Amino acid sequence: MNVIETELPGVLVVEPKVFGDARGWFTETYSVERYRAAGIALPFVQDNLSRSARGILRGLHLQSPNAQGKLVWVPEGAVFDVAVDVRVGSPTFGRWVGVELSSENHKQLWIPPGFAHGFMVTSEHCLFSYKCTELYVPAAELGIAWDDPAIGIRWPLASAVLSAKDQQNQRLSDIDPARLPRFEAA
Repeated sequence: MNVIETELPGVLVVEPKVFGDARGWFTETYSVERYRAAGIALPFVQDNLSRSARGILRGLHLQSPNAQGKLVWVPEGAVFDVAVDVRVGSPTFGRWVGVELSSENHKQLWIPPGFAHGFMVTSEHCLFSYKCTELYVPAAELGIAWDDPAIGIRWPLASAVLSAKDQQNQRLSDIDPARLPRFEAA
């Protein structure tokens, strides 16, 4: 597998090896030894799968406390996937990185704890899969506005379909910093 560092330290693009022939293809989506060697060493405790249609935007989500690391990938369809550094005190606070994940490119994105995460579906529909390092805790959930101008994410589609809950997400600057995760230098 190939691991690519992004401009946000700790956020990694993972390109698993894909073996294909006339019958189709095979890929190993996770192996503890291989991912540990790549720097993804936290244990996973929960797997999630969602199905969405074109233009659906889920996010930007995080938990604090109980910050979740997420290993995300798309078994069917395509998304524009985004990680935003929201760790108070981080030198990259408020910066984002976006990656196309699809069933064609087989890429995965590792989003460490302390980052907000969201994705926009760019195919007719998609299945979105992710492994989490912490269980979902509703009381710890935070949402950041997908269109926060201070973050400035360049989403690939002009309009987004949001849940009622995500429509209420606040700008990052309106969230009490005490609710956000803290940056801890390595």
